[in-house]
Amino acid sequence: MSMTKGFSNVFRIPELRKKIFITLGLVFVCRLISQIPTPGVDWRTLQTVLETAKQSAAGGGLLDWFDVFTGGALGQCAIGFLSIWPYISAQIVIQLLSSVIPALEKLKKEGESGRQQLAQITRYLTIVLCVVQSWGIATMLSHPGALGPAFAGVEIVANPGLGFQLMTVIGMTSAALFVMWLADQITTFGIGNGASLIIMINITSRLPEALIRAWERYFGLAGVQASAPIAELPIVVLFFVLVVMGTVMLTQGVRKVAIHTTRRSVSGGNTYGMQQTFMPLRVNYTGVMPIIFAQPLLQIPSAILMKCTDPTSSGISGALNRFAQDLSNPTPLHMIVYAVTILFFAFFWVATQFNAIDISENLKKDGSYIPGIRPGRATAEYLDDMMTKITLIGGSGLLVVALIPMILMGWMSIPWAIASFFGGTSLLIIVGVALDTLRIMESHLLVRKYDGFLSHGTLRGRGGV
Repeated sequence: MSMTKGFSNVFRIPELRKKIFITLGLVFVCRLISQIPTPGVDWRTLQTVLETAKQSAAGGGLLDWFDVFTGGALGQCAIGFLSIWPYISAQIVIQLLSSVIPALEKLKKEGESGRQQLAQITRYLTIVLCVVQSWGIATMLSHPGALGPAFAGVEIVANPGLGFQLMTVIGMTSAALFVMWLADQITTFGIGNGASLIIMINITSRLPEALIRAWERYFGLAGVQASAPIAELPIVVLFFVLVVMGTVMLTQGVRKVAIHTTRRSVSGGNTYGMQQTFMPLRVNYTGVMPIIFAQPLLQIPSAILMKCTDPTSSGISGALNRFAQDLSNPTPLHMIVYAVTILFFAFFWVATQFNAIDISENLKKDGSYIPGIRPGRATAEYLDDMMTKITLIGGSGLLVVALIPMILMGWMSIPWAIASFFGGTSLLIIVGVALDTLRIMESHLLVRKYDGFLSHGTLRGRGGV
């Protein structure tokens, strides 16, 4: 009842109600942009080509991955196909570079002015990524035969040429920048992080298709007989609930490090100091970044290698083609390489983003320390060792969540449209963004003396995408 009462109280707060309606309106505009076809593209022919391509590759291959994260914009090559991803990619690049380039690291530490300069650099980089990606899409649409011999002679663009390419670049770049602006407006005037919300809405927009596929699989639909026994459905539903519970635990889990404060302060005749607090180290510190890095890193080189080799050859070319197919499809080789890649990027992300030396210095300046650990270098080594152990646990949990969809596809032949909601990036983003948004709404409720969503305790956010 507490959850239901919490949602009913949300609309009793005028400010919060206004933020929710603004968010819904801006998200609707983002979804509308993802449904407007690019001028000059025969999207019906494109859909036929994409279906053929999907059947020739793994069910959860690169095309399915793009289709999920663009919210279905791939099917009609919408002007909003790039969506928020160039902006997200630019943010990731700047975040990584700020750890290795002194000038960017200095801006990062300069407070609000430095943050604004980094945001401006991120926007400029977004424009560059939009132009490069949209030009590549326009070139691919103009010459579909480059995708493989199966697409030779197919005409997706009525009048290919420089004019079409420029029009596509301008249209897709403008749409992506407009979506970026909408994301900033959601963050400023709405609820939650705008970019994260747009990604989550793009993913959940594929949920109706997943439900239709599930109904078709277990009950049949439009003359198509069921392909799986109905007794499997309760097991799948129970498994889904358990996976969601595990994902929530992984997202919310923290390791509390005790911190003692020795500095005393006097305020209103009262003396404060010698207090004990906690430093929360998130179990899943990396969020979805390792999976976002690992998936394209496997799929894109595999697609290029399959295109450049001959599957009918009995020599090196054929062997490379078979290797690329095994690396692209949900095979044991793919899962092993995928698992190693995820763990590598999990530790890589922590190594570049978690600065134990800065944390230890800040603790020392504040007159704080970890009980039993000397301030300074010893504290930094302790935090670094602690974070390494936590990353191993979090990375292993992330690995399990990432592999579940592939296991369902490989062992139970569940379609990608359904399996993608059982784990991987899709479920992590949905759970993480939902928890962040609920936490923000709950904070508004608690400030105005309303009950939160939980009977005991409060929700914790992820702290990032």
